[in-house]
Amino acid sequence: MDLPLPVAAAVLGAALLHATWNALIKGGRDKDLETLAVALGSGALAAVLLPWFPAPASASWPWLAASAAVHILYFAFVAGAYRWGELSYVYPLMRGGGPLVVALAGALFLGETLGWLRSAGVALVCAGIAAFAAGTHDRRATLFALANAGVIAAYTLIDAQGARASGAPLSYTLWFFAANAIVIGTIGFARRGAALPRYLRRNWLRAFAGGACALGSYGIALWAMTRGPVALVAALRETSVVFGALLGALFLGEALTRRRLVATGAVLGGLVALRL
Repeated sequence: MDLPLPVAAAVLGAALLHATWNALIKGGRDKDLETLAVALGSGALAAVLLPWFPAPASASWPWLAASAAVHILYFAFVAGAYRWGELSYVYPLMRGGGPLVVALAGALFLGETLGWLRSAGVALVCAGIAAFAAGTHDRRATLFALANAGVIAAYTLIDAQGARASGAPLSYTLWFFAANAIVIGTIGFARRGAALPRYLRRNWLRAFAGGACALGSYGIALWAMTRGPVALVAALRETSVVFGALLGALFLGEALTRRRLVATGAVLGGLVALRL
């Protein structure tokens, strides 16, 4: 079964949306508050849409709670990574590393042996990550990014189970974003106090723009998986690493070196091989 051209175009749009909200966080002055703003913006938009969709099955609620808990680390690590590293360096490490961890975990702990093509994909991703890590980079950026790759792998596995148990993947997505906003907002207010509502008043448009990108990216991906092969959708969505490198060069003044171009291509090629 092939992926229809309109669906493929939508998935490419989802990849661009994902890279865009990450670029918004990187471009913000306060990475912690910018990350909180995106989480709250997506939660507010999800809450508006919730009445129009059926509630997910109760069997998915534990997965929702687990995903919201794991995302506390995710947003904390996103803020830390962008505090110390460039978008075009940090973003591919996080996005490329997550699926790599999932693939390796499946092989080591779930008995899912890798064929030659997927083994080549693992090697390509490792080579790409090593190429990104080469050169002079703040060690803290690398540690935050690699730690978040593990977190991405964890919530990917959790949300896959939750969406299947929900009976309504789009409802599951909306409930997740709404629940995540409550958890992240409570923790953020406890940590930053009145600085958070002040920041939201001054930057509400950025908050909603980033939140819309986050919500739209995930929603489009789930919709596309009902219209074509999941493996192809997942592989195409990882083109976000290329968009991340381009956005960093075009809007954040980051150097798009030949090494980064080759590294981005290696990570992307490896992810495609892992998903086929």
